Amino acid sequence: MTARLVAAIPKLASLDVERSLTFFERLGFKRLHASREYGVARRDNVSVHFWLCADPRIPNETGCRISVEGIDELFETYSRLDIVHPNGRLESKPWGGREFSILDADGNLVTFMKLRSNNRVADESERMKSWTSSQLPLAFSLQSSG
Repeated sequence: MTARLVAAIPKLASLDVERSLTFFERLGFKRLHASREYGVARRDNVSVHFWLCADPRIPNETGCRISVEGIDELFETYSRLDIVHPNGRLESKPWGGREFSILDADGNLVTFMKLRSNNRVADESERMKSWTSSQLPLAFSLQSSG
């Protein structure tokens, strides 16, 4: 049998694990584990882990992307919670998907994305190779303007 990767689980820096878990509960996640130094939250098939970090610069330089179904509904839900980043509104992207972004309680960039149904996730890396530098800085502009 050939080895196959089946999932990725982001591990985000947290200045306060309890605060991070509470923030993700607002997003519909349920906490699975909570200690002072480590936390785990899950919604549907997505888990996010948090590790205690003392350096506030680290979460401002990190983040994750979460693939979703029903991106328009999720965007509306999170918009009502007033947590969508002003520079991260829902929009179609040149690589074939729709996405929007939020900053969590510590500044980690969390991007929710939906690829068009005729695109395969495996094709995403090929599309990324063709990105121009003008298409890449969104993550940096979101984090630096927060």
